[in-house]
Amino acid sequence: MPNSATPTHCPYCALQCGMNLTPAADGTDGVVVVSERADFPVNRGALCGKGRTAPAVLSSRVRLTTPLVRRAGVLEPASWDEALDRIAEELTRTRTEHGPDACGVFGGGGLTNEKAYALGKFARIVLGTSQIDYNGRFCMSSAAAAGIKAFGLDRGLPFPLEDIPRTGCVVLVGSNLAETMPPALRYFTELRENGGKLVVIDPRRTRTAEQADLHLAPRPGTDLALALGLLHLIVAEGRTDEQYILERTSGWEEARAAAMAHWPEYVERITGVPVPQLRDTVRLFCEPEHAMVLTARGPEQQSKGTDTVGAWINLTLATGRAGRPLSGYGCLTGQGNGQGGREHGQKADQLPGYRKLVDPEARRHVAEVWGVDPDSLPGPGRSAYELLDALGTDIRALLLMGSNPVVSAPRAAHIEERIKSLEFLAVCDVVLSETAALADVVLPVTQWAEETGTTTNLEGRVLLRRRAITPPDGVRSDLEVMHELADRLGVEKGFPTDAEEVFEELRRASAGGVADYSGITYRRLAEENGVFWPCPAPGGAAEGAAGDELGARGGADSGSGGGANPGSGGGANSGSGGGADSGSGGVAVSGFGGEGVAGEGAHPGTPRLFLERFATEDGRARFVPVSHRAAAEEPDDEYPVLLTTGRVVAQYQSGAQTRRVDELNAAAPGPFVELHPRLAERLGAAEGDPVAVVSRRGRAVAPARITTAIRPDTVFMPFHWPGEGRANTLTNPALDPTSRMPEFKACAVRVEAVGK
Repeated sequence: MPNSATPTHCPYCALQCGMNLTPAADGTDGVVVVSERADFPVNRGALCGKGRTAPAVLSSRVRLTTPLVRRAGVLEPASWDEALDRIAEELTRTRTEHGPDACGVFGGGGLTNEKAYALGKFARIVLGTSQIDYNGRFCMSSAAAAGIKAFGLDRGLPFPLEDIPRTGCVVLVGSNLAETMPPALRYFTELRENGGKLVVIDPRRTRTAEQADLHLAPRPGTDLALALGLLHLIVAEGRTDEQYILERTSGWEEARAAAMAHWPEYVERITGVPVPQLRDTVRLFCEPEHAMVLTARGPEQQSKGTDTVGAWINLTLATGRAGRPLSGYGCLTGQGNGQGGREHGQKADQLPGYRKLVDPEARRHVAEVWGVDPDSLPGPGRSAYELLDALGTDIRALLLMGSNPVVSAPRAAHIEERIKSLEFLAVCDVVLSETAALADVVLPVTQWAEETGTTTNLEGRVLLRRRAITPPDGVRSDLEVMHELADRLGVEKGFPTDAEEVFEELRRASAGGVADYSGITYRRLAEENGVFWPCPAPGGAAEGAAGDELGARGGADSGSGGGANPGSGGGANSGSGGGADSGSGGVAVSGFGGEGVAGEGAHPGTPRLFLERFATEDGRARFVPVSHRAAAEEPDDEYPVLLTTGRVVAQYQSGAQTRRVDELNAAAPGPFVELHPRLAERLGAAEGDPVAVVSRRGRAVAPARITTAIRPDTVFMPFHWPGEGRANTLTNPALDPTSRMPEFKACAVRVEAVGK
């Protein structure tokens, strides 16, 4: 490795793959060159096309390098002082005329831990608003809520990825990781090479499903019934682990009774999965000593996503798999810092350390770190979609960082109109995204290779991203933006611009919380390949008896959610606006297991959770009884087909950055509609013909891609593009009552051949 190479991490998905960056030689088309970093255990040097081409977005040819201010309806270059003054003036005016909750803040799952922490603090003590949430709500909030209900704690994977090849069977539900996080596929390839089995559950025969020993293709929105049917068979065939259930769980009788109402033939009628495949799945899952269930957006992005994930967790509990080596339940987090981004305060109902905003002790602890009165902290606010839906009415001004809801939000045309109705919008971003193009002020901010900060990957492994290059003139960091705005708004201290200084405060704020980072330092992260949380400081509250007491508080009331302020909710469930995927208090980590490298007396971190006890008040995992219910919108005569959405390998999320990379655009130049040959024949559509997909919310047009890899009653669209092919024009914003997750994965549509 050249001396000038900087070891760091990819800016995209939650694998946070390790890479080395070297300044590009003069005359080359680029800023830095990516090279293999084989020492990082997650990807072991492998990178997907997005990671290899990530430096392309660093080029001043595609990114913002000067602030923009709207004058006479047009965004024009401006000085930093003019742009910051304008934002401060508008936020001050809005607060004065309409109150602090008229100011909204919307963050992103790609922000570093330091930025997410500072953004939550900025909203609550500078603006005094309760109206803050982030796009990670659309990522894995249902899995988080279900994990807290069952285990008392939410961490994407409670074990490292390296355990996957050593288990006996993995049931992978609603994940196409061959395209969404390709370097992770090697773990499943190694699983099969070691004699383990892979079961993939997906309405489409994806590249991931092609690798499986068994592929189940249920109707979109029926994953809950499928899990219940499998549990029914496990009970009927005598495959439960009664000793484990007795010693380590509670609530089994109620959960078993609910499952037994879902007999196999009934489940086949709902899901379309034949009974023999259900039995084969049970056999493959139950026969090995070790097995895992991993879920992703498929079962989670539903109006019943929390119950759906809960049903899959029940499967692992009934068979004695959770909290045992090489076994358990895990969620494949999607966004780069989707895990850390929700742990430290940019969610509607949370404070740093995964504490609940409604917990008096949590408020007292964080307020002390921040130097404010606990009573001055606002209560929980709206969840992400509800916040966006309130723009232009209750919320008059919005500060947005690292998100592009014009493309990524459900019912996107409606959200675009809500954004346009704002009195004032300020956006901090790397590029002029579709949302930034609507702003009154746009601030150009640094990105991954130009700044130092931490992220937390899908394993709960806290990582250090190192600055490798100097940002262009005219570009500042989000931390500098918050420092300058806080100063202009009358808060002169508490918003440092140095990331390590922010992290040191984050450590104190998280101490004793569920996501305890207090034993993690930049020095440790520089010397180790990440540290798994919880990692309390020596003698911290999360060790020993104090941790037991905090664990009792952390395990209680896991389903209460946020949105408790009058008028802050939206939707039918009063008090549920903020979602329940948040912890409170802390967790008892004594007996959690784990190993790592640390200095003398330092906590080693916790790679493997729950090995001796769960993070509930009594240390037992909780079965949650659930029953199947239909999707919020089922097909009918007018809309007879189901739409499901997802990603392709060459693009990422809303595409704001990847659509600016020539190599990625060549591989995936635009949207498409994937449909079965029988549906195409009825439409009279040939490969490549434009087809329209119409829902109750709008119409999208894209070329047909005809394949037998999808069910005849289902169509698929990727969601990376704006314009007439915008998939999220169609999607249903029906919300899960607990997590407030929108139902991206199933809505009723009709398909029409354009011009025929």
